[in-house]
Amino acid sequence: MNDIDEKTMHALRKAFATVDKTKSGFVDIKDIEGIFNNMGTAFDIDDLNETIRRVDIDQDGKINFDKFVIIASNFLTDDDDETITNELREAFRLYDKEGNGYITTGTLREILKELDNNLSDSDLNDIIDEIDEEGKGKVDFEGFRELMI
Repeated sequence: MNDIDEKTMHALRKAFATVDKTKSGFVDIKDIEGIFNNMGTAFDIDDLNETIRRVDIDQDGKINFDKFVIIASNFLTDDDDETITNELREAFRLYDKEGNGYITTGTLREILKELDNNLSDSDLNDIIDEIDEEGKGKVDFEGFRELMI
């Protein structure tokens, strides 16, 4: 297994948790392709399916986080950070319609709510307060990137 740095491990945990909505500690193997797509991880579907078959020893169709990391480590490359940053930059650009170099905290709130509809208003307020420390009501790309990764 490749050495996975802390930042990548954090991204994997978030991606896994997003799909593990019931917090069971498992995700269906059919959801792994979607996780990789959302993370911007390049993979060949046949290679992914073969790796899943090797890792899903009990063939119950479910993967725990440790097995997910094993699978992911086969597809993560050094340029994934760059790929993720580029995809986040593109997403940011889509929300920064006027090209001002920032998005409003209101827009950020909508993005976060869409990503995780289990977030309460209090959770959202805490996240917004943390990222918008000066209370300007806007977030630049670096703040957005930091939050999303």
